[in-house]
Amino acid sequence: MPIGEFGGAPTPPGGSFMLSSPLYLFFEVSHAALNPARAFADATRLCFKSPVNPLSFTPFGKSVAAACELFERSTRRYGRPEWRIDSTLVGGERVPVQIATVWERPFCRLLHFERCLLHPPRRPQPKILIVAPMSGHYPSLLRGTVEAFLPNHDVYLTEWVDARMVPLAEGAFDLDDYIDYVISILHTLQGDTHVIAVCQPSVPVLAAVALMEAKDDPYVPNSMVLMGGPIDTRRNPTAVNKLAEQRGTDWFRRNVITKVPFPNPGFMRDVYPGFLQLNGFMSMNLDRHLEAHKDLFMHLVQGDGDSAQKHREFYDEYLAVMDLAAEFYLQTVDTVFVRHALPKGTMKHRAVPVDPERIHRVALMTVEGEHDDISGVGQTEAAHDLCINIPADRRTHYLQRGVGHYGVFNGSRFRAEIAPRIADFVLSNETSMLRRWKRNGAATA
Repeated sequence: MPIGEFGGAPTPPGGSFMLSSPLYLFFEVSHAALNPARAFADATRLCFKSPVNPLSFTPFGKSVAAACELFERSTRRYGRPEWRIDSTLVGGERVPVQIATVWERPFCRLLHFERCLLHPPRRPQPKILIVAPMSGHYPSLLRGTVEAFLPNHDVYLTEWVDARMVPLAEGAFDLDDYIDYVISILHTLQGDTHVIAVCQPSVPVLAAVALMEAKDDPYVPNSMVLMGGPIDTRRNPTAVNKLAEQRGTDWFRRNVITKVPFPNPGFMRDVYPGFLQLNGFMSMNLDRHLEAHKDLFMHLVQGDGDSAQKHREFYDEYLAVMDLAAEFYLQTVDTVFVRHALPKGTMKHRAVPVDPERIHRVALMTVEGEHDDISGVGQTEAAHDLCINIPADRRTHYLQRGVGHYGVFNGSRFRAEIAPRIADFVLSNETSMLRRWKRNGAATA
């Protein structure tokens, strides 16, 4: 199932901004009104699952318990998921992992997945920065991505903050700020870094690297990997690309932007609310979601705990959504999906032109999924046509057969086929670390 993208989900029609402003408050009141029903359903579920209740062993009792669980899960609000990454394997040895915040701004925290190594690794451990998408879902949806790179890499990741939780006094946040954040993080990591942009960040990461190259910034990354990103949505446009282009930025401003209600910390901030995004995500594959919940009901009745738990784990992530700052969302829709500013050469960052042709020190890899219905095939590969001054032997493109958008960065084929190729690409461009490694004699270990 696809992760949401900017403008990447159909949104419900609405009226003017003034009419849509109370929408968030209506959602909050409706959610609160369902609290007694949720509590009753949960109590009923516990009653019909209790072994002291004879009905819990009957098809009727199991059906009641399953129905109550589905109702409770379908009406609850899902909070920010935990990372649940406590350890990893390094050279066949299980080592603990500690997650620490090493850089922070109002809308983002930089997490370091620090491995507590007892022995020096036998091979280079490149430093990679995973730039997570700020597109409705929490960055923990990239748990599988992080786990795939942890054994042989020093992993950092951007954890974006729910705009609903950022006080209005912290100011606005737009696409220019996003690019500034990426540059600031790369400076914090002080070079010898490889950046991986998952989906939406492909455009701001490419822009940030281009701006750094134009200034001969010493902290440009050694390489950048763009995965399933909307570099040029004119190529093989998907339904979501066409929707954004047809509607235009003003339509989104009128119909999906509302204010955060009291008593949230971001009271009165203009946002694209998470519940509207979730409505769009679900409607894109409604039949698949309905079938998944029907399967959950049957698994619960049949006592198939493993399958039911897999469903819970996936939807605990998928249904947890965050609000996006309105300035950021609208500027991204306009720049990426409506004006196609980057491929047309008209994109600017604070009045400074973004010129991908200035990139020459940074290796480039693009990854796409054959069945991606969010970023069509060819949209990410377009980066190679823009970065013409990167040497041919430091550029590569990979199309993964048989996967959709989500499969580009997660799942069995990602772990078996995509992640190893990215790791090989990163290692082949880890020049400074390789020099140190050889100098220390580790190459013969």
